[in-house]
This record gives sequence, C-alpha cells and structure tokens, in this order.
Amino acid sequence: MTDLTGKRALVTGGSRGIGAAIAVALAKAGADVAISYERAADRAREVVERIEATGRRGIAIQASAADPEAIEAMVAQAAEAFGGLDILVNNVGIARVGAIADMSLEDIDALLHVNVRGTILTTQAAIPHLSEGGRVITIGSNVAERVPFPNLTMYALTKSAQLSFTRGLAHELAERKITVNVVQPGPVDTDLNPAESDTAEFTRSFTALKRYGTVEEIAAVVTFVASPAASFITGTALTADGGFNA
Repeated sequence: MTDLTGKRALVTGGSRGIGAAIAVALAKAGADVAISYERAADRAREVVERIEATGRRGIAIQASAADPEAIEAMVAQAAEAFGGLDILVNNVGIARVGAIADMSLEDIDALLHVNVRGTILTTQAAIPHLSEGGRVITIGSNVAERVPFPNLTMYALTKSAQLSFTRGLAHELAERKITVNVVQPGPVDTDLNPAESDTAEFTRSFTALKRYGTVEEIAAVVTFVASPAASFITGTALTADGGFNA
C-alpha cells in the first residue's frame, strides 16, 4: 500500500536533512523525484545520485524559496522533466528565533516570505500539474499547535499558517481527489538542530521518548502520507515528535 511506482514527486529544500531523506525515501518507494536547493549544489548532486541509485529518475533545480519567479520556474521545470507531478512536498523552510520585541523586520519578512508565501506560491504553481489523486504534503512543526517556551513566537506563527492553509486547501482540491496534509516533526537530529548541541538535553526532556527523532523517521511518515494507504487522510496534521506535545 506504500508503493509509489511511477509517481512523480517534487521535494523543495531537498539537498540536506529531512528534505534529502524524504527525497530518497520516495525514490525507494518507486517515485521519480525532483529536488530544489538554494546554494548547496554539491549536496544536491549527492542526493540525486542516491535517488538514481534506486533506479528512479532524479533532478536538482536551483531556486530560492523567497523568489516568486524562481518558484514558478522550478515547479515548471520539474513538471516538464517528468511530464507532470503526483506528489508535492513543501519541505523548504527557515527558522529565526528571538523575542518579538527584538526581532528585526528583515527576520520577520524572511520567515513570512519563505515559510508562508513560499509554501503558498509553490503549491499554487504545482496545482495545475498535479494528477487526480495527487498529494500535497507540507513539512510543518509541532510548535504550530504548542509553543512551550519563549522566542519561538514568530516561527510558530508561520507553522500555524501552514496548518490553516492545509485545512482550507484540502476542501479546494477534494474534487480532484488530491489530499493535502501537514507532517509536523518535533526535535529531529539534523545539521541545523543536532541531537548533541548545548540545548539538546533540555529539548529532549520535553519528549515522552526522551530522544531526538531521525530524518528517516520523518521521511517514513511522509512516504506513508504520499501513498495509496493514506487516501482517506486530508486536511489534517500528522505529528511525529516523540511525544513532545503529549
């Protein structure tokens, strides 16, 4: 039921971390996968090689998630390469932390432009290319629904916006049997959020499992949501946070 043979996917921000793991997992399940990246061309090529090692097609497309023209061109290039799209994974995102009273306009705009506007514009560009029964999956955050400590306010706001966007869009695309969902990771061991950082033990203490997740665990959830097994799940959030929000 999680077979994706013949499906065509686009994973934004797929050159590292959770995005790279998602891209490879979708390929292992049978999908051809395009990834976008902003600066890490070498790492993007490595991910494409991992995709191709599964026997599937892979391409990497340079694009900034804050640039509307680049977003449109990126989606068009992916759809042209594969003859359409079946799965869109809005993975790209940024984090800026700090008290609202001290946060610069530059940081506020960056969060809104990438996490909110970028998600909306990428999805908007992909909708005409998505097949009936397709999937739109956004990588959100468990802090969309619970903000347990200060300085996450603005970041959490953008993740809450993704959740509202998902719920509304699920109704708009239901006639085409396209499902729209958010996967909300908690603390995951990545380059940007290592499980052995100075604050990791404090963060780990909030989870029921008392550990960070792995990128492969999040990729497994996304692969399930992208598959026929999840055909009756739409307009909702699947939270994989080790019990952080329990």
